[in-house]
Amino acid sequence: MNRTVNVTTSLAASVARLGLGMRVSALGKRPDKPLELYEFENCPFCRKVREALSLLDLEAFIYPCPKGGTRFRPRAVELGGKQQFPYLVDPNTGQRMYESNAIIRYLFETYGDGKVPTALALGPLTNAGSMLASWTRGLGGARARPSRAPEKPLELWSFEASPYCRIVRETLCRLELPYLLHNVAKGSPRRADFVARSGRMMVPYLSDPNTGTAMFESADIVAYLEKTYGAPA
Repeated sequence: MNRTVNVTTSLAASVARLGLGMRVSALGKRPDKPLELYEFENCPFCRKVREALSLLDLEAFIYPCPKGGTRFRPRAVELGGKQQFPYLVDPNTGQRMYESNAIIRYLFETYGDGKVPTALALGPLTNAGSMLASWTRGLGGARARPSRAPEKPLELWSFEASPYCRIVRETLCRLELPYLLHNVAKGSPRRADFVARSGRMMVPYLSDPNTGTAMFESADIVAYLEKTYGAPA
């Protein structure tokens, strides 16, 4: 996809969701371990859960399950019994669950102030906005492409509403590359540690422990991922 079109349509997806996931909301108890989320980037119901993770400043291991994927879709079925996404595993409480609305309620009750933000609690209207965001991106992050599996999960500093982060997440998804998602939306208490590590407040920021590579800039990150892990179709 042409770079200008890519960025413009990704920005349109953020606008469709009114920038939800750009700033943290009221935070509650912090988990000791990252959560685990089986999802795929273009799924409107998965988007709602990622927005909740961003609002609650939660870290999560993301296991991409795009259509046609063979790496994590079978594992999700083994864990939950059916091929349905999103699927959340919380190793801190032992909770495992489907259904985006149920997951969102659980997250805000467990790690927030118990109140689901209005933008995520409007039922059909919330779903319609998320579906519109998916429509603006076509099949971005929807279907799997052949790839080489990394030995260790990658790490991505991101927040849901960033159009540039979305472009990187879509690539990670279609290549079925697992990663530890560090949410650093505006107001995140982890921003200071991130700047100390990276040298500046800028996302997306990718760290690959398999190669020792760390980098900014969505276009450069996408090129790196395709070169390092992409395989001929």
